[in-house]
Amino acid sequence: MPGLVVFGRRWGIASDDLVFPGCFELFVRVLWWIGTMILYTYHRGHFDCNGRGVLHSYLVGLLVVLALIILSLLAIVYVSARGTITNSGPRRSIPALVYLRALLYLPELVWACLGAVWVSDDSQGCDPATVGAVIAAVVASWIILLFTGVGVVFVFDPLGNPRPQPAAMEPLGVPDMQSNEGAQFLFTARSLAVKVWESRLRLLCCCLPQDESHRAAFSSIAQLFTRFFSDTDLVPSDIAAGLALLHQEQDKMEQSRDPEVIIDHSPSSPIGEDLETELEKAAHCMQFAAAAYGWPLYIYSNLLTAPCKLSGDCCHCQECSFIYEIPFFVALDHKREAVLVAVRGTLSLKDVLTDLSAECENLPVEGVSGACYAHKGICQAANYIYKKLINDGILNQAFNIAPEYKLVITGHSLGAGTASVLAVLLRSSFPTLQCYSFSPPGGLLSKALADYSKDFVVSVVLGKDLVPRLSMPNMEDLKRKILKIVSNCSKSKYRILLQGCWYELFGGDPDDFPTEMDDRREEELSQPLLGEESLMIRHSSSYQSLASDDSPAHTAAHLPLFLPGRILHITEDGPSRRSVYCSVRYRADWSNEMAFRSILISPRMLADHMPDAVLGALGSLTTDRPFSLCPSSSNNSQHHTI
Repeated sequence: MPGLVVFGRRWGIASDDLVFPGCFELFVRVLWWIGTMILYTYHRGHFDCNGRGVLHSYLVGLLVVLALIILSLLAIVYVSARGTITNSGPRRSIPALVYLRALLYLPELVWACLGAVWVSDDSQGCDPATVGAVIAAVVASWIILLFTGVGVVFVFDPLGNPRPQPAAMEPLGVPDMQSNEGAQFLFTARSLAVKVWESRLRLLCCCLPQDESHRAAFSSIAQLFTRFFSDTDLVPSDIAAGLALLHQEQDKMEQSRDPEVIIDHSPSSPIGEDLETELEKAAHCMQFAAAAYGWPLYIYSNLLTAPCKLSGDCCHCQECSFIYEIPFFVALDHKREAVLVAVRGTLSLKDVLTDLSAECENLPVEGVSGACYAHKGICQAANYIYKKLINDGILNQAFNIAPEYKLVITGHSLGAGTASVLAVLLRSSFPTLQCYSFSPPGGLLSKALADYSKDFVVSVVLGKDLVPRLSMPNMEDLKRKILKIVSNCSKSKYRILLQGCWYELFGGDPDDFPTEMDDRREEELSQPLLGEESLMIRHSSSYQSLASDDSPAHTAAHLPLFLPGRILHITEDGPSRRSVYCSVRYRADWSNEMAFRSILISPRMLADHMPDAVLGALGSLTTDRPFSLCPSSSNNSQHHTI
């Protein structure tokens, strides 16, 4: 940070990102140089085969070229390892070294061609080992050139072309920024960024129909990404280093808290009748929420036996035709006397587009005072299922079979969010309905709707699951924390990443990470951390509170959205790190939506979201053994699917 500027443009890589790739190439080049030197020494003075002059020139030239490359790589690694993430002054010579290294690709290309010519025309009668060594050197040269080209494409930033900035540019936030010239420049930059993100989404979703609904979704998501990323000059490795630092900081804060009283939440323990009852109901409903994923989850949970058991049935699965149309099923649960609607979670690109359509949409509900709005994509999905259930008469058909049954709605992840909004829509028609929402998205309902849903929605969250903490305000807060922690850390990025990887794999005590700006004035910390070549010049609310964790400024940019209903939080008993041979013990407690207003960094943040993990945790809390994803005849006799 900021992005490296060479060849007249900004790239998606920083000047301190060359340590690891430089060390790897240096290792390969040194081995290559040693092998070439051995080959040259072996043949020195008796090049007695055809084309010996060409072979001699090739080996000598290759040794020289490799030596120059090794020296340039040593310089690049040494300089790139200096300074800190935000202090790039000690690395100011990196662009010149990059130009030098790029220049050395020309003689390497020439020598690769020379070696190929010798192998094809003049290698007759030579030692087969020598011919093989030259062929290996030529192939290695072309492979390195190929991977270099792929790497250039990978770090290419379509928005990195420096453009002339408006004249007489003043510091950010002053009135001159509102000039027509500055506004025009900002509008052009934003438009370009939106087009780039739309192109990326169309490329990623090239297999989807390019109809009007998908184009509208691409445009909405592109604008969302543009607003989020347009005010920073972070490269991916900066974010990785910030996450590593933030994880250790959060662990250090957690260790400094007063120890809590550990309670064994077995079914026989006095944990409260309400909590115990809800746990049993949730464990039962989670089996339906997991079943909504169909054969993919079954195969994921039974890798060795599932393919044989399912045989050709997997091919019968059909995807919906349009975005926001999420698969679901309706079943008669005779065990609990309920008509149960289970909504599937994210399992396709269309579902991902629904997740990413994170703008707010009005969701007026009769009798609810206050602002009523919700996640746009999930609202659209809930409306689709609502029309299917009501207009197509699916619920009428179910209640004609079992008129005394109550309505229960459930789902996991995206399905959980959709189930919650669907429950809000159906509440007036079915006053006794219940909804069990497993790992729902955090940015789902407005405060008024979240409070309204507490009478009939129970959300279940496992551990440090990322998804229930995902919302635009939380993402802005995470970005602000990353900017603050990387700007204050006085360690070089490669050390942060190495220590972060070690900590994630093997644990240990969180590092203290000394800072280099402890005495910096607070007003200086509030200034944006933008690179000189950044296209985006607007002042972001993300930077207005770098020195304060409670500033309202960073939350004003996005409408706040909350988890639905009452929240049942399941956590692991005992230390956060345990042996793989130790059995896991869980505890469950009622929580509130404010406990999920910050993203927690953890190796479990994705694993805790998986439906089989949630199912296993609920099973261990309510029975002596986890629930199984395998079908059984006894279970099949209790349910009928419509």
